[in-house]
Amino acid sequence: MEPELPPSEQPTLEPAVLDPAVVAELYVQHADGLRWFLQGLLKDADLAGDVLQMTFTKVLERGHTARQESLKSWIYQVAYNEAMAWRRRQAVGKRVVQKAAWTRPQEDPSPESHVVRWELVAEMRTAIGLLPDEQQRIVRMRIYEQKTFATISEELNIPLGTALGRMRSALAKLRSRFEKTSHAGPDD
Repeated sequence: MEPELPPSEQPTLEPAVLDPAVVAELYVQHADGLRWFLQGLLKDADLAGDVLQMTFTKVLERGHTARQESLKSWIYQVAYNEAMAWRRRQAVGKRVVQKAAWTRPQEDPSPESHVVRWELVAEMRTAIGLLPDEQQRIVRMRIYEQKTFATISEELNIPLGTALGRMRSALAKLRSRFEKTSHAGPDD
């Protein structure tokens, strides 16, 4: 058993939290500056207010561990850490939402939608087949072979503007054809 120390040599226990009156005084001294600091970091006044509250909660709980001469810088560091922790939580939340959106099972298309899609594809192929040969060739090279207009103009030995013009004309004809068929009723 260890001998007991005289009262003058016994270690003094630090308080578990900072005195609320001291925290209130620190709040009066630093709240405005901290709010501006946090608004600059977070770009949101309401959020800055919330993080300011979290900061002073930490000051109340752990302020007794800071050295008196560096208390102001310690408070700003706590505010910065709280703001960054909030940002990290937000980033994690966004990633979780994005991942959930990407991994959400897609609805199975109805059998009718497959039929309609194949009918549209067949109509489009027919419409492309009705275009003049030079326009057909450019449309096929661009859509099916996924070639750039620069490559198409080079392979066909025509100016780039001509290739673009032929594609624009082809698309206008296709659009016109599909607008006519979409306005036509079932009895037309």
